[in-house]
Order: sequence, then structure tokens, then C-alpha cells
Amino acid sequence: MTETSSAIIIIPCLDEERHIGGLLAQLRPSARRLGAMIIVADGGSRDATRTIVAGIAAEDDNVVLIDNPARIQSAAVNLAVERFGRGVDYLIRIDAHGGYPDDYCDRLLEEALATGADSLVVSMLTEGRGTVQQAAATAQNSKLGTGGSKHRHGSAGEWVDHGHHALMRIAAFSDVGGYDESFSHNEDAELDHRLRQAGYRIWMSGRTRMTYFPRASLGGLFHQYLGYGRGRARNVLKHRVIPRLRQMVPLMVAPTALLASLAVVHWIFAVPVLVWAAICLGYGAALALRAGKPGLALAGVSAMVMHFAWSLGFWLQLAALPARGRPA
Repeated sequence: MTETSSAIIIIPCLDEERHIGGLLAQLRPSARRLGAMIIVADGGSRDATRTIVAGIAAEDDNVVLIDNPARIQSAAVNLAVERFGRGVDYLIRIDAHGGYPDDYCDRLLEEALATGADSLVVSMLTEGRGTVQQAAATAQNSKLGTGGSKHRHGSAGEWVDHGHHALMRIAAFSDVGGYDESFSHNEDAELDHRLRQAGYRIWMSGRTRMTYFPRASLGGLFHQYLGYGRGRARNVLKHRVIPRLRQMVPLMVAPTALLASLAVVHWIFAVPVLVWAAICLGYGAALALRAGKPGLALAGVSAMVMHFAWSLGFWLQLAALPARGRPA
């Protein structure tokens, strides 16, 4: 490894006992090849996550466990860069709730050097293992669920405005002040906005991608997208940006649902929400029929949960009303 490709690998995590051991086992060979340290920033896990990581760190000097008192991902990455980023060129951000090719870190560094990008983002394919999780994954991989977001689909490599964070030049990250720790969600899009404003370039990888495992319950999916909606609203308020069309449409879901309460006055008020529900449920049924998997019909319900929670979170944030949630 040359001096120009030094890196640290940062894993923010919270209660990830089911994934963290396997993830570290997968990352450690590439970390050794690259001479990169793996920093697991734990936000106060109450399961066996810390025990698992501490055991691995005791055997491997390249693995370090640190506390993240602020609990959220943005603070975890900032803290790891502050403590271990001096003299290092790149940070690689790894999601503890994801899956990665064995050569993921290698390909990121190669592509960063080849393109000269200041930030490298990746496509994210969502996969599920149970009925609810598979349905949520199907919804998140569809245009109905994500509105055609570029990082939810494959890429041959292109310059973009935003994507799923993978690698970043530490000099650029530090120059714009790192993540805004007042954001518990949508901190990546907020940082991408500041990077672009400062003249830094973001490249979506054409050589590698990641797999994300969604929440395994509709309640968990609701809380997640409630946070996403609030984060997007905070981004809009902070930078005075107008949401894109694919975001404007689901924004109307919560107001439409509220309007439906007036159906007691006249049935016409229920029509918009019934049309939305019919589209989502019909889309889910079509996906299930096409795949020959009846359980995927729940993808329509998952999409409805995602739309409603995202819209509700956005409007609650705009109204500055508190919403109960939990860290990402």
C-alpha cells in the first residue's frame, strides 16, 4: 500500500450482535492488505455487540472498540476521524447492518485513486431474510418505495450529487466540518450538500456495491422512515433546498391521510388516500405475482408504511413537534 492510499475503516454500531462478528471477519483480511485500522464506534449497545468486538480486538491489533456517547452515526464517524484520522488519507464508512463483497475496501480505494474523487458513494441493494424483511427489501428496491433514487440501483460509474456514503477523503471531510451531529438521520445528504458547495466531487462507484438488510418489523420500518423524513426536513430548512419531485409526491401522504378524517362529512375526502392505498397494494400484488411469492404482496404495505412515516416525520419537523424515535 502506498502512502497516498492510507485509510481507516469506521463502523458505527448499536445492538448489532447478529451482524458484527461476521462483518469483522469479512473486513479484517482486506484491512490487513491495506494496512488499515478498523474502528468500531459503539453507541451503547445493550446486547452482546461490545463483548464480541472486544474479543476480536483482543486478538487483532487492527481492530479497535471505542465508545460513542452521542449514539448516532454522524457522531461516531466524527469521533473516529478526530481520534484516528491524523495523517490518513481516506475514511471508509461501513454500515454494521449491511453486507459487502470481500474486496469492497480494495475496490473503493482503487476507484478513488483512479477518478480523483473526494467522496465515493455506492449503490445499495436491499435484501431480506424473513417474510416482513423480504417485503420491505422489495419495496425499498422498487421505484414505488424509493422514487428511483440512483443509489438504490446499479451504476456503471458516474458523478452524482448524493449517494450511500462509502469512502471520503479526510481532508475534504474535515474541511467542511464533518457530519452535522444535530442530524440523527439524513446526515449523509446534508454533508454531500456542503461538499458540493465547497467544490468537492462525488463519484458513484461502478466497481462495487453493498447489500443492506432492512428492519424486520413494520414498527421498526416506521420508526426508521419517520427519522428519515425528519432528517430531510432539517436539510431543507438548513440549506433552503427544494425537495425533488420524487420526494414531493410522498410528502403529500400524511396530509392526504389527515384529509381522509373528513370522510365523515363527505366521502370525497377519502378518495385520495384510497387511491394511494390501491396503488401501493396493487403494486405489491403485482410484484408477488411476478415473482411467484405470495409473501411479497406485503411489499405494498411496506411501501405505505415508508411513505406515511417519511411524510409524517417531514411535516412534524417542519412544525417543530417532537416525535418519539430511536437512534439509527
